[in-house]
Amino acid sequence: MKECIRIKGARENNLKQISLSIPKYKLVVLTGPSGSGKSTLAMDTLQRECQRQYLESMGMKSDSIRKPKVEAIEGLSPSISVGQHAANRNPRSTVGTVTDIYTYVRFIYARLGERICPSCSGRIPPVFETTGPLMDEDEDEPLERRTIACPHCEAELEKLTMQHFSFNKPEGACPACSGLGHVASINESAVFHPELSLREGGVASLSGVHRDIQMRILVAAGKHYGFEFDVDQPLHAYGEVQRDLLYYGVESEAFKRHYPSVKPVQGAKFEGVIPGLWRRYKEKEGDSGGQGKDGFFHEQSCPECRGARLKHEMRLVQAAGATITEVSEWSLSEVHAWTRELQTAIPAEGLQLLEPILHDMPARLKRIMDVGLGYLSLSRQTVTLSGGESQRLRLASLLGSGLTGVLYILDEPTTGLHPKDSAGLIRVLQELRDLGNTVLVIEHDIEMMRAADHIIDIGPGAGIYGGMITGEGSLEDLMASELSATGAYLRDELRPVPPRVRRLGNGHHLTIQEANVRNVNIPSVSFPLGTLTSVTGVSGSGKSTLVFDILAKGHPQGNAQSGCKVITGLDQAGSIVIVDQTPLARMQRSNVATYTDMFTHLRQLFAGLPEAKARKLTAKHFSTNTPGGRCETCQGLGVLSVDMNFLPDLEVRCHDCKGRRFTDEVLQVRYQGCSISDLLDMSIQESLSVLQSETKIAGLIATLCEVGLGYLKWGQSVKTLSGGEGQRIRLAKELSKPSKHHTLYLLDEPTTGLHPSDIKRLRALLDKLVDSGNTVIVVEHSLELIRESDYVIDIGPEGGAAGGQLVAAGTPEQVAEVSASHTGAFLRQVLAESR
Repeated sequence: MKECIRIKGARENNLKQISLSIPKYKLVVLTGPSGSGKSTLAMDTLQRECQRQYLESMGMKSDSIRKPKVEAIEGLSPSISVGQHAANRNPRSTVGTVTDIYTYVRFIYARLGERICPSCSGRIPPVFETTGPLMDEDEDEPLERRTIACPHCEAELEKLTMQHFSFNKPEGACPACSGLGHVASINESAVFHPELSLREGGVASLSGVHRDIQMRILVAAGKHYGFEFDVDQPLHAYGEVQRDLLYYGVESEAFKRHYPSVKPVQGAKFEGVIPGLWRRYKEKEGDSGGQGKDGFFHEQSCPECRGARLKHEMRLVQAAGATITEVSEWSLSEVHAWTRELQTAIPAEGLQLLEPILHDMPARLKRIMDVGLGYLSLSRQTVTLSGGESQRLRLASLLGSGLTGVLYILDEPTTGLHPKDSAGLIRVLQELRDLGNTVLVIEHDIEMMRAADHIIDIGPGAGIYGGMITGEGSLEDLMASELSATGAYLRDELRPVPPRVRRLGNGHHLTIQEANVRNVNIPSVSFPLGTLTSVTGVSGSGKSTLVFDILAKGHPQGNAQSGCKVITGLDQAGSIVIVDQTPLARMQRSNVATYTDMFTHLRQLFAGLPEAKARKLTAKHFSTNTPGGRCETCQGLGVLSVDMNFLPDLEVRCHDCKGRRFTDEVLQVRYQGCSISDLLDMSIQESLSVLQSETKIAGLIATLCEVGLGYLKWGQSVKTLSGGEGQRIRLAKELSKPSKHHTLYLLDEPTTGLHPSDIKRLRALLDKLVDSGNTVIVVEHSLELIRESDYVIDIGPEGGAAGGQLVAAGTPEQVAEVSASHTGAFLRQVLAESR
């Protein structure tokens, strides 16, 4: 058996004919500056070729999977990639359901739960039946065994099954909310803007091509019923019949009362804005699609079940002294302890029934705790998990699969982890390796590099300045390499530096009194204005809750104050910019150029060229979102999506435009020798040499490069960006806007996905913001940024129920002296190393 994976002549994207050997059955770290080519080598070359060869070995056509640009890859194994874009968007999906732990819990309550008789309120002890399949979801029992008699009043009760404890089954789901845990109502003020016409955006839920189609149907419907529907008239000027048509549609009772005998015809059947919103809401099973200020739905906890999702009777059943609702709200660490209590709380015959579960369930929970996720609850929706949390959750389940001989490719698994938790994750990866697998990790974490059997450094820069192997071996080998950016950073870290002068601020503070949301319970905490403040703590300690759910919502630009008694100093805070890690967009059409508004400037630039005017091409013809100049086969995307059935959909290059997005006529218009397609295929940094004379565009490019994103391509879909990349794009977009007043910036782990050398550049940018009279508050795990902050607020000491307290506050040096602070312990070490 070959002991290496040998890659020869890899030239995908920015890779420069890379040839290297990756040792098998080892923990291998792939590192280098952001955009240097790590993901291109691991995902676009190695993983894609593994997938292509696997399909061929199964006798399946692999024409839809393009062979990566590489001369040869030898010694491949079956591969599994674990990226940061795997979060299940279904609101019914929870941590408990995706890990199958909730299935075990349902079995425990169905077979061992003590219930209350609704007739006499007497307690009905469990009946320990050991016959039948262990976990039979269908509960296909004979009719005579589907009921039990209450010993107190002899009432016949339906025997509880696993389905009675599932919020996804009618037997168990709360009837008021259908098991969602919340009820919704349409936020009409966010949907309708009466002062605007339809064409001007009077209905926020209708946009782009969809709005144009709906306007044509509305006009046709008006003609069919004998009245005019003017799409250029403000909404508030509509009469009752026009309003009923727009709001409720031709099939609604509200509209039918105007024309009870006239039947709608094809082409004039307008659904109605409100029914359309409800239909899409139900299709997404309760995902409103808008959780921010633009959300079209108001959501509140279900008044019947209060968010518990289950019927009242099911919420009363107890096992080992706890209801299933209580267990679902506990942290996984607490559930792990509860499984131990079960062994002493139930009789021997129950233990016999539970033996397989009591063996497997604690092991699964322990693996999740080992990757630093013990603070999560079973009821936590997967849609609320970060990319790093989703990745580590999947990693924990893979560890229990027992597979060997597999190549695992992981994309920055330490994302969102406190240094304290990284050690547990490293142990999990080493365990995965020791099972006989090869573990290839794209990573920037220095501790992960120290634990690796082999390190591969790619660089030396990003984009066209990267794509080369700059070092291999151990950390010491990288430090000996003159080309390695990682080695250069480590060498620089060993040099003593003078103590940093901490800014004291402008004398004003934001102070939160009696913060009390989720696990946060802090009597008082203050943030000095005019400083760079880091909010730290282990994963799940309450950092984001404090900053984004309490402080941000208490700001005048946020919602009404909630989660605390009062926040003082808001009058000194000025405007607020919130930059978190929520996905930028779900639409494939949204790319870096469109999101940053650069594409608007670019289209106007090309439309103003003499060649475009001679061909009568307007800015519309240079758009990928409207017909006219785009390729209609791929509708301006440059790629076509191929359904792979049991595998994720694949994107293949459009066979008509060859990935160039536009018609030949549009492509013949050139600026500085480049077509608009050429610019979309350029990296941000490369495009500067072409667009440097365009002041508005050049300023945005400079800012994007300053936040370390110069390697991104303008035409790259924002769906492919990591949380950290998306956050820095938001930051760059905000920074490109002129501001004359004090601004409060709230950032959620801005160093995510950044190489340590890039963190220095980001820190310089944040320093620039503070020195200009602003305040920057970051939720952060990176010790490189924390140690350079002016002020640190440490939350903890642990995650979940054991967190939410103010552990320490002060300069990094002061926090380093607090023995109860996990962050302080690591700060002591890094501050000592820098002296």
